[in-house]
Amino acid sequence: MQRPQMNPKVSISIVFVAAMFMSIMDGTIVNVALPSIGHQFGISSTSVDTIVVSYLVSLAVVIPVSGWLGDRLGTRRIFLGALCLFTLASALCGLANSLGMLIAFRVLQGIAGGALTPVGNTMLMRTFPPAERVQLSRILNIPTVIAPATGPVLGGLLVDKLSWHWVFYVNLPIGIATLLFGLIFLSEQHERSSRGFDFPGFLFAGIGLALFMYALSEGSNYGWITPAILSSLIAGGVLIAVFVFCELSTREPMIDLHLLRNRQFRNCNLVTVLSGAGFLGLLYTAPLFLQEGRGVSAITSGLTTFPEAIGVVVGFQIGSRIYPVIGPRRLMAGGIIMAAIMMTLLCLMGSTTSLWLMRALMFLTGASMAQVFLSTSTAAYANITASEAGHASALYGTVQQIGSALGVAILSTVLSSIGIMQLIAGKLQPNLTAYHIAFLTAAVLTLLAVIFALNIRDKDAAATMQRTSNTRDTLGGEVSAPVEIV
Repeated sequence: MQRPQMNPKVSISIVFVAAMFMSIMDGTIVNVALPSIGHQFGISSTSVDTIVVSYLVSLAVVIPVSGWLGDRLGTRRIFLGALCLFTLASALCGLANSLGMLIAFRVLQGIAGGALTPVGNTMLMRTFPPAERVQLSRILNIPTVIAPATGPVLGGLLVDKLSWHWVFYVNLPIGIATLLFGLIFLSEQHERSSRGFDFPGFLFAGIGLALFMYALSEGSNYGWITPAILSSLIAGGVLIAVFVFCELSTREPMIDLHLLRNRQFRNCNLVTVLSGAGFLGLLYTAPLFLQEGRGVSAITSGLTTFPEAIGVVVGFQIGSRIYPVIGPRRLMAGGIIMAAIMMTLLCLMGSTTSLWLMRALMFLTGASMAQVFLSTSTAAYANITASEAGHASALYGTVQQIGSALGVAILSTVLSSIGIMQLIAGKLQPNLTAYHIAFLTAAVLTLLAVIFALNIRDKDAAATMQRTSNTRDTLGGEVSAPVEIV
């Protein structure tokens, strides 16, 4: 029986948004459930943290090889296979009756999640021409920034009203519906590659990134100079360096690092790692400030940080309209500077300051960062060919993960070094100064990205600055004549 036909731009966009929302939200929704999981299994907060770390480590191992898998076996097959595994692993996580089982199933989730984003991005880059990607970005980047903000709110409701098991079960309806839709409407893309599997590259990248991500995730908990963390950090760094050497010298690399010779792609990656570190570090610190520093409930905390997601949605709508006019360089730099200012102003939050000030600042931070996300994700691939898309997506995805982990590691180290509690009049009180310094650190990390944003050249992104009449055109209607970039 012939499969029903749908415009591939529409079908890929729907599947990508749904799958990304599910997998990205999973990274934050689980955090809310950790205390309940630890209580049920009778384990300490340090041990239960392994549930998060195992996911991050397995995620990092798979991302580099995802480009080869998509090119070799087909992007549709790999994407839907990863989606099926992620959904199945979510169900198994909810059914787990021991910490060991839960960690094992989280590893399966990470393996699946590591392939979803790069392979999905590859499908998009091969389907949408450069001129349409800025309009596409205002829709497709939404799950990247809304999902982390939605996770704590939804997670708090599920844990309070039902049980921790439901933070995993919530993935099932989304995953099943998306999988069925993809099986019916997605078409295979034929950018097949005959290159062999780069086993040394996979080995060095997989083990190196796993050790490095483990050290970044657990360094603030155990101490950066403890033998386990220090040895993991050094060994991971050495293996990544060996991986770089091998990839540059082999004829068929797993990830083509020569892509970093592309000035636009390289600078966008550097902006991504620094701005991502600052932004994700802020999203990690803000709930801690609200719940530990201000003593509000998990629900109130989630509702206070959620305006960031609304700001991103609004920011994307504005940014996509002015991107073709002013170009990625100024839009990116302006967004970085404004976001850094908003993060700095969070230091005004005291023990009794109205939470509406923080909500306003989070909204403006999200609106500012939207300009950065839109510009980098669009301009980075401006000069990337269809055959290079798999390599580029895998490399970009790896950089994003490193940036996220780096931001959380740096800000959690700042908090633990200063101390989030202080002794006042013989009683332990929250030390808000520690959170303020963490906010400043996030601002500095973000602001450093402006150095590389100013090295972006609008003429290198000219293909992405052509305007289409509206988003409906981009997602399948008749595209209007392009506007020349002078």
